Amino acid sequence: MSERQFVTVDGNEAATHVAHQVSEVIAIYPITPASPMGELADAWSSVRRTNIWGAIPDVIEMQSEGGAAAAVHGAIQAGALTTTFTASQGLLLMIPTMFKIAGELTPTVFHISARTLATHALSIFGDHSDVMSVRSTGWVMLASNTVQEVQDMAMIAHAATLKARLPFLHFFDGFRTSHEVNKVEQLTTEDIRSMIDEDLVQAHRMRAMNPDRPVLRGTAQNPDVFFQAREANNLFYEAVPGIVQETMDRFAKLTGRQYHLFDYFGAPDATKVIVLMGSGVGAAQEAVAELNRRGEKVGLIKVRLFLPFVTEAFLAALPKTVQRIAVLDRVKEPGTNGEPLYQAIATALMDGWHAASGNGSLPMIVGGRYGLSSKEFTPAMVASIYEELAKPQPKKRFTVGIVDDVTNLSLGWDPNFSTETEDTKRAVFYGLGSDGTVGASKNSVKIIGESTPLFAQGYFVYDSKKAGSTTVSHVRFSPREINATYLIDRANFVGCHQFNFLER
Repeated sequence: MSERQFVTVDGNEAATHVAHQVSEVIAIYPITPASPMGELADAWSSVRRTNIWGAIPDVIEMQSEGGAAAAVHGAIQAGALTTTFTASQGLLLMIPTMFKIAGELTPTVFHISARTLATHALSIFGDHSDVMSVRSTGWVMLASNTVQEVQDMAMIAHAATLKARLPFLHFFDGFRTSHEVNKVEQLTTEDIRSMIDEDLVQAHRMRAMNPDRPVLRGTAQNPDVFFQAREANNLFYEAVPGIVQETMDRFAKLTGRQYHLFDYFGAPDATKVIVLMGSGVGAAQEAVAELNRRGEKVGLIKVRLFLPFVTEAFLAALPKTVQRIAVLDRVKEPGTNGEPLYQAIATALMDGWHAASGNGSLPMIVGGRYGLSSKEFTPAMVASIYEELAKPQPKKRFTVGIVDDVTNLSLGWDPNFSTETEDTKRAVFYGLGSDGTVGASKNSVKIIGESTPLFAQGYFVYDSKKAGSTTVSHVRFSPREINATYLIDRANFVGCHQFNFLER
């Protein structure tokens, strides 16, 4: 088996590295911030890069995201292994077809760089409002928190969907993960081939529509049978958690990186726990480590399999000593009595806490919103949530990261709370769009990440005006893995590539 290489790539390339190698048909329609996934797949097929079966994937650009989803649907029904990539409004255009794909028990993976939906205004930046809008379609939802995890979860999703016979929505935060450049251990072609079960691929092919083996699909049904048929898929959903965990365990034996449906980090006897998913986990994990070092009993649960939500697995990950839980959602659903992850956790506690803990009293649970439209989310903000949980009467619903002087839901935070370490070198470069600053910074990260033992991270801030607007490149180098998913506010080095900025 060829030796694995460390490469420095962004989240989009990490996902495409797997998706291109395990697909035969890739339907695309470019939409920021998912466009690079489609562009990479198209470029790789153009230079005749093959998948694990030695064939060149067919990349088809459609006229809308609705067309891309429909092309995927048709290709799956013909027995092809198929994928697509999208975000925000593009994902919403796919919803009607997504209901069909799930209802017909067909395997595929959509890779989503989760992004804000246009409401009072359009935003190209990231949160979970798009992926939370497709919960009722029946898709399995798998979350990645880092660039390394984007590659790993992409592999787990493509392997598990074949066995589950249900489609997977693999999502990660738009821009904060999709465009963050980080050093990852890249899966080899042999790794990817060993994760895909050829018997399951063949079974998928045998279910293809074929005039020589006619089957009835996509019928119209009346009230006499529709409800019964709709309930008949329950067993498939019940099997998903076991299939995903078994796939994660196989992946761990292959690579040494072990994932679970829910992963706990923090004090084993924590009394205060935060639950969240996505890139915010990086900031939360740093805060938990620092607070534990100071003697506080706090913890963090990282959600990986969001749907189907597995109550037993969540409660098994939760310390039995927990007294207060804050659930953080990167989405706002107006008018509801709590955002989606909060509702899932509240239901799980109501359904299973007594049996799982042997403890009579339920932990207090509160819900918070953070990071909408890529709003900053830092370890200091995480620390403020634990401070709120320690109060006699914490806010039942709150926001963090903004100052809300209208409905007064926001928490304050200490800007001096920092988890940056001395051995992490931090640099910030200011430039103008298209002046080469971002490209030079990105190349520096790649050179150091791939030519030295150091880990490297680059994140690039530029607004929706793009060319001609201010850009800020945030670059970190460290001997240890870097999961700091927030901007640098204490730099060792500052570069300014536009002298006129100094006069403003």
